[in-house]
Amino acid sequence: MTSSLIGTPAVVLMDPVGASIGFKFQVAERGMAVVSVYTMPREHVQTRWPDHTVGDTVSIYAAELGEIRAGLAELGADIRAVVPGFDVAVDKADTLAEEFGLPGNGARLALARRDKFLMREIAAQAGVRIPRYVLVEDATGIARAADVVGFPAFVKQTTGAASHGTRLLSRPQDAEDLSALHRTDHFGRPVQAWLVEQYVRGRELGVNFFSHDGAHHVVDIWEYRQPDDRDYSFPYWDWAQIPPDDPDWQTAVDYVRLVLDTFGVRIGPSHTEIKISAGEACLIELGARLPAYPMIDAWIAHSDLDPHRQALACRLGEVPKIATAPVKLDGFCGANAIRNDGPAGRLVEIHGLDKVELLPGVDKVVVEYKAGDIVPTTDSIRTIPVKVSVSAPDYQELLQRLAAVRDTVELVMEPVR
Repeated sequence: MTSSLIGTPAVVLMDPVGASIGFKFQVAERGMAVVSVYTMPREHVQTRWPDHTVGDTVSIYAAELGEIRAGLAELGADIRAVVPGFDVAVDKADTLAEEFGLPGNGARLALARRDKFLMREIAAQAGVRIPRYVLVEDATGIARAADVVGFPAFVKQTTGAASHGTRLLSRPQDAEDLSALHRTDHFGRPVQAWLVEQYVRGRELGVNFFSHDGAHHVVDIWEYRQPDDRDYSFPYWDWAQIPPDDPDWQTAVDYVRLVLDTFGVRIGPSHTEIKISAGEACLIELGARLPAYPMIDAWIAHSDLDPHRQALACRLGEVPKIATAPVKLDGFCGANAIRNDGPAGRLVEIHGLDKVELLPGVDKVVVEYKAGDIVPTTDSIRTIPVKVSVSAPDYQELLQRLAAVRDTVELVMEPVR
């Protein structure tokens, strides 16, 4: 820790890793100190993001609010904003912002915007449509809870993310052996509880808004497309922006505005995942922060929305551009998740990598494994072997380009001996 920041204007970034690293450049551009607080276990952060401290004026590792408060107090900086960078600490960001008298979404419902059980409880009290659910604090109670909510059912960690540890229970037998259930979450922390909830069949959408002074401005809506109509536990196969004339667009927009009001979201970005079932929307999860891949990349490359700049402006008490002018998009964006849907295996090669980058509309290819690596069954966004970002001038062309990528890229695997 250092005392060199006494009186220095600073912005506190909560877990600025992955897609949220862009906040560091925006803060530095304004001439303010970058105070990064990492609430995940230190060894987890260092393993996943070895260069995570790049751009930090000060790096603080602290999991609990008391530790964070003490670290910030020792710095003595003139804190101008507290910004959530990652799911793991959105509640702490809003709690600290309120304590410092800074713009935020308030502390009262902060944990309900993070914890899936509390999220369900608040939604139920407000009459917002949600799945049936039961909280389970001991994994031995999962089978009984699934009987209560009915099959098919989902098991998910109450404070998890990225579909890590999510399991689909199609029938009672699926709940008998839970030995493979993840006991640590996406953030490297022990799982304390699970939510067992009704599996809602229908179209899955990710709805993105920016809010300012309680007014909610829609950015776009992305569909999480699947290869067929089977029930699924992992939602990422293809992502595609849908057009405003889509028959479910207005239903989604109206419902998510209700969700944002219910949970006290008044400023900043939000990413809300919903299902459209029998013409009605149902809440899957609210994220009161910027989305991650592939939406951030798409906005930066194909719109006039600078997500980190506008999100920071909100937290500094400024009026973001989107509050006065709608986002301009230069076409439609999407992405492929080339998954390993079979058992874990050794990667022999990835066919088509030399060709896919030459396909029309391919903006970016991210390869997570190399020949010889053991590739696990894809059950988290972290274990997607290949991700391909795609753009097109119109929606139908986007779908064709996504299909072309799938026709080109193939994982070649061999059993683990």
